[in-house]
Amino acid sequence: MAIDHVSVGCSDMKKAKAFYDAILAPVGFKPIMPVEVGGQLVALGYGDEAQPRFWVGLPYDQRAASAGNGVHVAFTAKTRADVDAFYLAAMANGGIDDGRPGLREIYHPNYYGAFIRDRDGNKIEAVCHLPE
Repeated sequence: MAIDHVSVGCSDMKKAKAFYDAILAPVGFKPIMPVEVGGQLVALGYGDEAQPRFWVGLPYDQRAASAGNGVHVAFTAKTRADVDAFYLAAMANGGIDDGRPGLREIYHPNYYGAFIRDRDGNKIEAVCHLPE
């Protein structure tokens, strides 16, 4: 069984869309399913095919968006250069550094990842498991 999709909350859809459009492009995800209510974008699904795998949206219960402690979402990158591009896009679009690109050999010898936080504190990672 595979994970169908993951969702994170945000407080501002316009800023979240610009941020995720930029950081997910290097890992091959694009916005594919916008959800509007009353003409306002309230959620957006990203994917690499017809089905969205990662969602960002305003919380359904209309409370403040918050990030869970210890929770993070990791995207597979094809190359280490894609991990670097993900990180640079995050830094250029208001992301917060939470672990610069580099090897994390504690996991395995080729684990090359970068960790960032979005504007709402969600921890997002890009990782490449292949040798350079």
